Amino acid sequence: MRLILIRHGQTPNNVLSLLDTSIPGPGLTTLGGQQASAVPAALREERIGQLYVSNLTRTALTAAPLARDRALEPVVRDGLREISAGSLEMKGDADSVMAYLETVKAWLAGDLSARMPGADTGLDVLERFDAVVEEAAAKDGNGAVAMVSHGAMIRFWAGHRGTNIDWSDTKYHELSNTGIVTLEGEPGRGSAPGGWEVRQWHGTPAGGLGGTDFDGPTAELDAGATAADNAES
Repeated sequence: MRLILIRHGQTPNNVLSLLDTSIPGPGLTTLGGQQASAVPAALREERIGQLYVSNLTRTALTAAPLARDRALEPVVRDGLREISAGSLEMKGDADSVMAYLETVKAWLAGDLSARMPGADTGLDVLERFDAVVEEAAAKDGNGAVAMVSHGAMIRFWAGHRGTNIDWSDTKYHELSNTGIVTLEGEPGRGSAPGGWEVRQWHGTPAGGLGGTDFDGPTAELDAGATAADNAES
């Protein structure tokens, strides 16, 4: 199975660097709309048979140009939504952002029992995303499956399931708006990592439109430092 994970386009709260994870969330900025329009060309060489989005407005708007280009009907699934910020929701101060990112880092380092303040554990988040991937794999269809999701969600799931990510390579630290991660593998059950190989990690925006300065607090994450530290302890 070929799986293409696309981060949504820029939102107003990305520009403000806020932890914005609630449903339905804001729409896209003008730049975010331009980023969304660049996605079909960025995926021109991919044969896509299914298209999924989360239940947040920004993923539907990002997917719309690709849906029109490929004559696909997006399937909405709650399991693709962003990792809830819980009690940190709509905060943008350094301590809150650090608490959110450090929880994601803990999951990437293998501690799926760690809980986001006032929200889910890593296992909760993993299971809901896995369920959507399993659903897509079970459908008869030709071509790859594209899923428009969110920065922290894509980073965590691809980081946990991908077998070949070298976190010392800084290219994996960036996942800007409309960044695209492509994997190949088969869905599996359980919390054990692995099962997928990352074929491409394009952390920069589709069409080169924008960058991490205005892509929100989850655009950059030095996950490797925590993973390496925990492996040594």
